[in-house]
Amino acid sequence: MVQALRPKRNERAKCKLPPGPTPLPIIGNILQLGEQPHKSLATLAAIHGPIMSLKLGLMTTIIVSSAEIAKQVLQTHDHLLSNRTIPHAITGQNHHEFSLPFMPTTPRWRFLRKICNNLLFSSKILDTTQKRRSWKVQELLTRIHQSSLTGEAIEIGRSTFMTVVNMLSNSVCSLDLVHADTVNEFKELESDVMKEVGRPNVADYFPILKMVDPLGIKRRMHVYFGKVLKIIHDLVDHRLQLRQETSNVTDNDMLDGLLRISEDDTRQLNTTMIERLLMDLFLAGSDTTTSTLEWAMTELIRNPEAMSKAKAELELTVGKGNPVEENDMDRLPYLLAVLKETFRLHPVVPLLLPRRAEEDVELCGYVIPKGAQVLVNIWAIGRDPSIWNEPDVFNAERFLGSEIDVKGRHFELAPFGAGRRICPGLPLAMKMLVLILGSLINSFDWELEDGMTPEDKDMEDKFGIVMEKAKPLRAVPVRLSK
Repeated sequence: MVQALRPKRNERAKCKLPPGPTPLPIIGNILQLGEQPHKSLATLAAIHGPIMSLKLGLMTTIIVSSAEIAKQVLQTHDHLLSNRTIPHAITGQNHHEFSLPFMPTTPRWRFLRKICNNLLFSSKILDTTQKRRSWKVQELLTRIHQSSLTGEAIEIGRSTFMTVVNMLSNSVCSLDLVHADTVNEFKELESDVMKEVGRPNVADYFPILKMVDPLGIKRRMHVYFGKVLKIIHDLVDHRLQLRQETSNVTDNDMLDGLLRISEDDTRQLNTTMIERLLMDLFLAGSDTTTSTLEWAMTELIRNPEAMSKAKAELELTVGKGNPVEENDMDRLPYLLAVLKETFRLHPVVPLLLPRRAEEDVELCGYVIPKGAQVLVNIWAIGRDPSIWNEPDVFNAERFLGSEIDVKGRHFELAPFGAGRRICPGLPLAMKMLVLILGSLINSFDWELEDGMTPEDKDMEDKFGIVMEKAKPLRAVPVRLSK
């Protein structure tokens, strides 16, 4: 009789859920997310605590908003929380079955991660392709120089986008993926993908609706993914033809290396998997890097003293007006501090990618139930007053002499994630950011257009899977005086 009255395991787990706002019938807490969930969730965390639970339709979601608890999610319990909840949008073209960021941590996932670490993003490989990235930056500076001659303002994000995409493609396959006449089409495709993935989707909150796709998100993503895959398929197919026509094939770049592995064992890596891997790289890598550059330039223009310090460091280390090289990175502590401060205030993936509990996980005296979604609000952690002095103020100096880095070892600053799911492209992203940002501010002075003052600059963000500026940064490049 005593056993009969004892609550079932699921009921006991439910009793131990973290605190949170009272959910409404059926819809739960969906309305409390608002248009900027990273901010509304930070506000709720100030009331309910650094670990809280929400009910989003039928989905139990745990929100983590402190560095200490983030460490437990991303490191201590990483083995139980490393798989993903899959947004319905990602299932377009069945991409969730191939996508490295979203596939479960199976042997195939481990194999693809090993390829990324050894073949795509190792220091040795990146060193062999750095000249190609430098060429792309020189092309960008040449285009900006033309604008400086006419006093024309440029849109920083859009101007750097083609450079970022082609730096990625030259690192992987030794050619430009986009050109002046195709870059707008690719940018629009990428924006459409990021907008759909970041858009709240009732099919995620009520799984039965996935069959009908009421908002049409999956249908549109099927089209967008198809267009990107067509571009990449043509690229890979052309390389396959070249390899067939050449009797003495050598691995000249990353794509050659991927195709060699595929030729040796198509069961482990086939051309479809290669194409999906490249799509993830180009879509995720270009948008996040471009957005970070735009935020960094915005903060430097808004903070003339920080801009002057960055320029002085570059002039002393590289020489005024000279191009920045990737090898200069370790000699530019202030520029790296600027990037870290940008990551802190403007993490481009503010809630990281969603994680899923594979079984009940005890955390801080509560239970994360099996199947629950777990989100880490690194935007809130980056503005936590218990960690950061004057958290809303841009102050790159806070990182000078600090051991805090972005490599997943310090959970107060984890824009690339941490644990086994840390972004594999981190080494390449940091090289590109230092190279482009350093070159922009060492080659030109920058002014806001139409007499706008730095204090007038709009700093609102636009939430999505990648957090962008709501209003793009436009600035006038000015040739350096001799």
